Amino acid sequence: MEKRDGAYRKPSMVWRYRWKEEVLVFTLLTALAFFINAAVQIRGLFMDDLYMWYWFAEGSFPEYVFPIGSDRFRALYNFISYLEYFFVGSRAEWFVPVNIVVNSMIAYMIHRFARRLSENGLMGFLCAALYLLSRMSYYQIGQVMGMMESLALWAAIAVLYCLYQYLNRKEYGESCYWAACGFYFANCFIHERYMVLLPLFFLVLLLRRDKRPARWIVPLALFALVQGIRFLTIGTVLPAGTDGTYVADTFGVRQTIKFMIQQVLILFGVNTGDAWLNPCLWDRMDLWVKLVVIAEDLVILTVALLFILKMIRDRKNRAAYLSNSALFILFIGLCILSSSVTVRVEIRWVYVSMTAALLFLSYMCGAVAHREMLGEEGFERNVRRRYRGLAVSLCLMAAYAVLSCFSEGYNRSCYPELYLWNPQKEYNSLADETWGRYGEEIFGKKIYLLRNTDSWSQLTSDLANGTFDPDTFFRVFDPEKKAEGTEVFVVDSIRDFGLVNNNMLILREVPDAYAYQDITSFVKKLKCEPLYGYYDDGWMDEHAAVRVMAGSTGKIELELLHPGVTTGEEVMTISIDGGETTEVKVEQSIQYVTLQTVPYRTVELKFDNNFYQEGGSLGQRGEDRFSIIVNISAD
Repeated sequence: MEKRDGAYRKPSMVWRYRWKEEVLVFTLLTALAFFINAAVQIRGLFMDDLYMWYWFAEGSFPEYVFPIGSDRFRALYNFISYLEYFFVGSRAEWFVPVNIVVNSMIAYMIHRFARRLSENGLMGFLCAALYLLSRMSYYQIGQVMGMMESLALWAAIAVLYCLYQYLNRKEYGESCYWAACGFYFANCFIHERYMVLLPLFFLVLLLRRDKRPARWIVPLALFALVQGIRFLTIGTVLPAGTDGTYVADTFGVRQTIKFMIQQVLILFGVNTGDAWLNPCLWDRMDLWVKLVVIAEDLVILTVALLFILKMIRDRKNRAAYLSNSALFILFIGLCILSSSVTVRVEIRWVYVSMTAALLFLSYMCGAVAHREMLGEEGFERNVRRRYRGLAVSLCLMAAYAVLSCFSEGYNRSCYPELYLWNPQKEYNSLADETWGRYGEEIFGKKIYLLRNTDSWSQLTSDLANGTFDPDTFFRVFDPEKKAEGTEVFVVDSIRDFGLVNNNMLILREVPDAYAYQDITSFVKKLKCEPLYGYYDDGWMDEHAAVRVMAGSTGKIELELLHPGVTTGEEVMTISIDGGETTEVKVEQSIQYVTLQTVPYRTVELKFDNNFYQEGGSLGQRGEDRFSIIVNISAD
């Protein structure tokens, strides 16, 4: 119920319909997000995600959220990521659905903003769908730390939205200005890159000719406060760069200009830069994809020309068009600049600029759709002009969306070219073949990775250079964050370890699939294959035969465990390959025997025991009775 004129009345049918419409839009966007990201999965953490989880597990809440002395201070993101790690817990496969839902919520916000800009719900939906479809979302969805990029994008677009409202809507624009200040301050502690948005505030103040001192002072005061907090917590106000670099050390004007040009080209579909940072470079694209991208750019050019013509003809709204265009262009330029001052450009950094460009496109389409009125005497002509403009803008937006489905789909098919895509598959496979197959039984095991000798995978390389900590990797799956004793070794051959026991796991690299295959049972049988009378738990019958592969020294060690009372008459006769025999007198409960053979040779050992354990059928599995427990090992 809502109160009107002192009385309570039922909500209007318009609002009931609008509520259902908004739920439907959000549901469709979420379904689309899950559909287009169906191939993205996280089942094992690696790289920055594993590093952040380590500090989540090892540090206290204040230490994690407020990392004093670090090279970055992202307290708000740290707080949210702490909650994410806490609630997801050991269910690593939940990270991607969480990222998708968050990105869907951002897409819904973009839908609302684009609808306001274009004054058309369909164009707003298309803009949000294009945001979700973008190839630049790979990091936001496919990495746990993608949450940082999502939150930073959301806060940056929120600043843009609030300043747009302040610039265009005087009835509640004042509160929007202060909201923009709040979003700006928050975003500085999600990602320091967006400190660069400060000039936007001064632009809108100039455009509105707002001379009130508080509105000029507050953004500057917030910027100074951010710098003061950064200086007190990390000892500097300069942002850190990429891969352990510092912007102050790597910044160069020519390099910055080069990276800015690269980002502008990326916005127009021309992928440039390093191959490992881009899903598909322009010179590697198929011809049909290049033609599609060119067609997309022609659509953008058409919309821009129509928008310019609109500004020329519509003198009444020309100032508003110019002011809003300046706001969008400066926002995009500042985001591009902030992503160009480090040592490289990754397309995930262009996502905010691309989102703002889509919103600007929606704004121009909206301007084209709503033609100027000619006066009351030209009512019918006004209606025709308005619907003609709306049809043109909708057709252009729809054409751009259809073309983007082809180009972005092609780019997404090139994701394996990205530096983190295939390594993530390797870590996912490691998680599947260990935790996924054995559960808590994996904790405390020795895991041997049998690598391909022709090439090193990312995982085995990380193990070799010490950038991958297996203990931390497996602790992620333990609700108690312990998983103690789990070790991982990289080997070139099954000769590099002895006989396989129940505390070992052998995985083989499958390079073409960027995966691992559990071959424990096969190697165990290859190294020690019971022929008859010998069992996995070590029990041996009166008569038994085992095929064993010797190690590098050729020594085969036998541990004899006699559970009964020895009389001194118990004798075990052992023959190697049906030749020389050895008689062992079993005189103790625990006794050790060493057999010498040729290194790495597979031999057949036959055992004949003149004793057995009492107990009838309880001490018998085959035709013969249990005799003794024998543990076999070879170095």
